[in-house]
Amino acid sequence: MLRFLAGRLFSSFLSIIGATLAVFTLTNFHNDPRLLFVPDSGNGITQEQWDKLGERLGMNKPFHERYIDWIGRTLRGDLGISLARQMAVTDIVMAKIPATLELALGGWIFAIALGIPTGVVAAVFRGSFWDYLARGAALVGQAAPPFVTGLVLIYIFNQWITPGGEPLLPAGGRKPEFDVKDYVLPCIALGWGAAAALMRLTRSSMLEILDSEYIRLARAKGVSFTTVIFKHALRNALIAPVTSALLIFSGWLNGALVVEIIFSWPGIGYDALYRAVNDNDFPLLLGTVFVFILIYLIFATIADIAYTIIDPRVRLN
Repeated sequence: MLRFLAGRLFSSFLSIIGATLAVFTLTNFHNDPRLLFVPDSGNGITQEQWDKLGERLGMNKPFHERYIDWIGRTLRGDLGISLARQMAVTDIVMAKIPATLELALGGWIFAIALGIPTGVVAAVFRGSFWDYLARGAALVGQAAPPFVTGLVLIYIFNQWITPGGEPLLPAGGRKPEFDVKDYVLPCIALGWGAAAALMRLTRSSMLEILDSEYIRLARAKGVSFTTVIFKHALRNALIAPVTSALLIFSGWLNGALVVEIIFSWPGIGYDALYRAVNDNDFPLLLGTVFVFILIYLIFATIADIAYTIIDPRVRLN
């Protein structure tokens, strides 16, 4: 295990360097960040002032020196200062993560609660009405983009179903105080596609396991139906769904951008990354990308370790 973790740590470091170098390079091919302060392409500012502004932003140094300076500060926990907001990038990211975490957790719970049980039912009762119903729901979930699902949900539960003239559920936003109604539509819109993917993965894994020799032997020995399904079959079929679920969750922690925009959700995807791209705010952009990479690598490692918990026969070498 320690050897595996050491190797994963080294490969994660290389991944961080490669990904941040790519993003850092791309930001340098975009508009000059000084134009954020002087929108009129430099009009109304002298060349000396222009050069001093570039010096303050570190634009006067060679590319490799700027990247080394940035990655060195980042690895020490200093993500820099946002150009557009004049705030520490760390403070902005930390302020937006709670909203994203709540949305991601709600969507994840919905996806697992819907996807895995329906996948088990579809596999156990293959060819039945429940199997076709589950596969039909999965087909719709995977075919409909989140923005379509979100808009349809808003129309149905905010515009169409209005008991007493009041919308049944809010169309968007997140109140400072907790209100479960704020989370229902965004979490469903976010989690439905993932639930469809988990359902199909669970179903295919379960079908493969149910057709294996040791399941037939267990049935022949008179092992109860529930024991065969939940102890022998489901446990061995969970490796693929668990991997997918953890990586899906890590992706949502990086900001469910489309859902956050549709529902005006103040998360890290919309309120940090999206605005950083629009403003050419490269410190905020690089900082959020760095956080995204860390989250993804951490959850990928957790997924690998989870294999050994689900199936003790798996060894990490």
